Amino acid sequence: MRITRRLFGAAIGAAMAAGIALPAAAQSASQALTAESVITQIQEEGVIRIGLSLFVPWSMRDVNGELIGFELDVGRQLAEDMGVEVEFVPTAWDGIIPSLLAGNFDVIISGMSVTAQRNLSVNFSDPYAFSGLAVLANTELTEGMSLEDMNSPDVTFAARRGATPAAVIAEKFPEAQLLLFDEDGASTQEVLNGNAHASMSAQPGPDQDAARNPGVVYVMGDQLFDARGEGFALRRGDPDALNFFNNWIAQQWRSGWLEERHDYWFVGDDWSDQVAQ
Repeated sequence: MRITRRLFGAAIGAAMAAGIALPAAAQSASQALTAESVITQIQEEGVIRIGLSLFVPWSMRDVNGELIGFELDVGRQLAEDMGVEVEFVPTAWDGIIPSLLAGNFDVIISGMSVTAQRNLSVNFSDPYAFSGLAVLANTELTEGMSLEDMNSPDVTFAARRGATPAAVIAEKFPEAQLLLFDEDGASTQEVLNGNAHASMSAQPGPDQDAARNPGVVYVMGDQLFDARGEGFALRRGDPDALNFFNNWIAQQWRSGWLEERHDYWFVGDDWSDQVAQ
């Protein structure tokens, strides 16, 4: 019995020690995660670096070469609320996720649609914008054609390299030819010049292009492709950053600020005289 009591006492002591050690270990792990979070880095350096790619009206250069657009408003407000400076890092779209993973900037805020494939490489915040893709077609080249007719080897689409429209075109119109460019503007220009039958991009971009070029291009059909949300993209394994960005986005939705800024850039065109036509 004496041995049994000793063993029992030792077991109780071990359990008590473990009970103390487990919360301490959890606290230590939590502190380590916080210290490694990009949020901590941003606070220590006093600047948030945002990766983006240029496409109207998400982010673009005005007539003076300065960056303007929906993403710029979002990034500047985010930095102000964090009490830090902001640095925007324009990056080619097909290299923007590798650049994030390489540490060239802290977060991607660039109209990036949340997809399962991208989610294998990065984490996404809750959506801060919602959009769908429409087909912008050259009036002369597509006369008498329907969306169904566009799935033909005789049809050429133009799209931004590595972006969601390129993938959707390849899926929905697999028989068509696809020209790839580094910027949305270049693919739209191909359609305007008659070098491509159509392009695809997020609304209201196609509607705005059609309004600026009546008789030259038009939005084909009323179908929106790949309607989904756009989120901030950040490196995986950073729950503190994901929590902060999600809470910030939720607050901006509740206040109406995100909707107001989105409507300014995507519904109205009061900004159009700031950029070269």
